[in-house]
Amino acid sequence: MTLQIASEAGTKTSLRHDWTRQDVLDLYGMSFNDLLFEAHGVHRAYHEPNQVQIATLLSIKTGGCPEDCKYCPQSVHYEAGVEPHALMKIEDVMEAARAAKDQGASRFCMGAAWRSPTERQIEQMVPIIEGVGSLGLETCVTLGMLSDKQASRLAEAGLDYYNHNLDTSPEYYSQIISTRTFEDRLDTLHHVRDAGINVCSGGIVGMGESRADRAGMLTELANMPQHPQSVPINMLVRVEGTPLDEVEDLDIFEFIRTIAVARIMMPASWVRLSAGRTEMSREAQSLCFFAGANSIFGGDKLLTTANPEQDADRALFKTLGITAHAG
Repeated sequence: MTLQIASEAGTKTSLRHDWTRQDVLDLYGMSFNDLLFEAHGVHRAYHEPNQVQIATLLSIKTGGCPEDCKYCPQSVHYEAGVEPHALMKIEDVMEAARAAKDQGASRFCMGAAWRSPTERQIEQMVPIIEGVGSLGLETCVTLGMLSDKQASRLAEAGLDYYNHNLDTSPEYYSQIISTRTFEDRLDTLHHVRDAGINVCSGGIVGMGESRADRAGMLTELANMPQHPQSVPINMLVRVEGTPLDEVEDLDIFEFIRTIAVARIMMPASWVRLSAGRTEMSREAQSLCFFAGANSIFGGDKLLTTANPEQDADRALFKTLGITAHAG
């Protein structure tokens, strides 16, 4: 392995923004033990290795989305059994945020199934963001594509993070989504970054893409002007009624490799072990934490799909000697 990663455990290296696709494939091609050793050394240099951030994700406006993302049960293009719901009342969102904080969450993430919010919808979000922020929680929203003006308005409201995943590589993107382009996603992230909001952006693996596509997605993320402050890595949750319902399972070791490669490439970022945890064993999740994942979603649901229950996470944390990051 010729790439300079970490000279020794506990040593920080400079952040790179010049990764080539071959660089990333070389990381993927390392022996599993060597890759995890390198990733854990980088992780330990930049983070407390036995702390994991707990975030909570709430769907505040569900279903009816005009996009055709093949993995998403909220799309109007698929019959996936999701009942559409209008934007939640602020008092209901606040109740959920208080409960999340009581359960140990330090970040509260809110998702609305919009393609691109209107100005009125942005204004509806302002008091929600302000209210959740007043509880001492970090705020994060995912609302679809944003203009520069809309990003600035969210920044004025005190928004801490904006989530907008790249989902996959530029080359594979059109196989998953046709209603917006990869460049549209980059444009929104540009507006968010320029507004001074932290970027939360990652992707989904296990959608039938190749290893080269996984490498391409991570290359795009790591070569941004700033690394995304949060990088969620999702394992596809196959939902009946969506086009990816019967896609072949991704080998769990390939998923863990993706976590490790993301940690090496974006050492200072939060790397979130996101969707798909219900299908992972305790041992697989533990390897993800060792490889550099230091954030999870707590609670029993992620937007419309299942998530491990709080008690299961607490039990695993106790076994591993992990504590919740205080924020």
